[in-house]
Amino acid sequence: MLKVLPIGEQNFETIRKNNWLYIDKTKQILQMIDNSKYYFLSRPRRFGKSLTISTLESMFQGKIELFKGLYAEEWAKEQSKHPNPIITLDMSGLDSYENIKEIDESLINDLQHIANEYKLSIDKERNAKAMFKKLIYTLYEKFGLVVVLIDEYDFPITEYIDNIKMAEKVRKFLRNFYITLKTYSKYLRFVFITGISKFTKVGIFSGLNNLDDISMSEEYGDIVGYTQQELEDNFSEWLEITAQKKSMSKKELLDKIKEYYDGFSFDGITRVYNPFSVLKFFKEKYFYNYWYNSATPSFLAKYLKKHKIKNPKEYINQKVTIDFTNASEIETADVESFLFQAGYLTIKEKRGNVIILDYPNEEVRSSMYSLFLENFYNIKEYAIFSDDIWEALDEENINKIVETFNKGLKGIPYDDYKDRDEYWYRSLFLMLLSVAKIIYFAEVHTYQGRSDVIIQFDDKIIIIEFKFNKKIITAVFVANDKQKQIVM
Repeated sequence: MLKVLPIGEQNFETIRKNNWLYIDKTKQILQMIDNSKYYFLSRPRRFGKSLTISTLESMFQGKIELFKGLYAEEWAKEQSKHPNPIITLDMSGLDSYENIKEIDESLINDLQHIANEYKLSIDKERNAKAMFKKLIYTLYEKFGLVVVLIDEYDFPITEYIDNIKMAEKVRKFLRNFYITLKTYSKYLRFVFITGISKFTKVGIFSGLNNLDDISMSEEYGDIVGYTQQELEDNFSEWLEITAQKKSMSKKELLDKIKEYYDGFSFDGITRVYNPFSVLKFFKEKYFYNYWYNSATPSFLAKYLKKHKIKNPKEYINQKVTIDFTNASEIETADVESFLFQAGYLTIKEKRGNVIILDYPNEEVRSSMYSLFLENFYNIKEYAIFSDDIWEALDEENINKIVETFNKGLKGIPYDDYKDRDEYWYRSLFLMLLSVAKIIYFAEVHTYQGRSDVIIQFDDKIIIIEFKFNKKIITAVFVANDKQKQIVM
């Protein structure tokens, strides 16, 4: 029987009770529980962090009926004899992030709610830290060692990614709150913290020197995301149905899915698929940028607008040192570090102390160009423009290419491009080509000189030269030995 795809569902109990599709990650989770006590995992959004938190909840609660047939079935049976009390905090679900006081009050309310669930009579404390301490101690006294699970630990900080002063205030507040996990260590059995950004030694968890960061560990490279084997084993029926609908062989379909959604590597060895995109693809049966278009977080756009980001093509095979993610806090991090943590770049290869970064797959590559067009050129209908350029090239209609490009320029506010140079205009044109998946080469050097752009399209070669002055831009097109000069 074809199992329901749990698109957007991050609650383990809901998935298991409804017998929806679940890829068993309990072996990796048990490995964590058996090996240490304090863990931190950084992964991009919509990659399974929240589902991992939910799975841990059910495991420590000993809900044996949910683990039938899973790797952790026997462990859950034993755990059911002595379940642990659990404090789960989702930092992305606080009531307000307006200021420190409101963040504090939101946390107090969440902690009070947990106390009520365990039927504990706890008065509200003066601040969240005091409330956190009291809840841990009271739970320990009544039920035994406590498990603490914190999802999206850095969300309150990324809300202020464009305001460094406020971000530091929030970090200071959270640092003071999270230090409770160290001072109350004797009352805790297990701690698991997730977020988008990796912490630094002098950052938010500076006091938690016993926190094991598994974000780039080979041992846990597949704790979230789908491996190739998991995809083929768990989606076999969906693969058959989709291949038939798209009139493709199973191998052709697998190759295409791999091109679009595979390639994420956080350790440089293990490769995994984006789980959200895979689930959406099998539902819609259409290749599309599901991950990017599922609500790109506001902090990403804020960061990119504030920092100097290069043309997306320049991040292909980008070299960085092995400690590139530990350089600084997320709001001041190098662009490469930020894009890696947000999931837009991944580890392609490790060479000693050097890491080679690249886009993981076609979905992310084209999404990066889309992000650039939206936030740096303010062009929203880039897909239409790119499609029109594709048609114009196919028709060898040079006038239509120029007309499409000018149409894109008309949508850009005058103040955004009045002082720009030739490079700015050429970069915009190249990005439209990239979104359209048109093969091109920029600034090609030959013995006769340098060509601004060479486009390879079917059996055609189109050479484009951009000439710029403050009044007009001129493009010289050469296609099939025919030359035409256009004022843009």
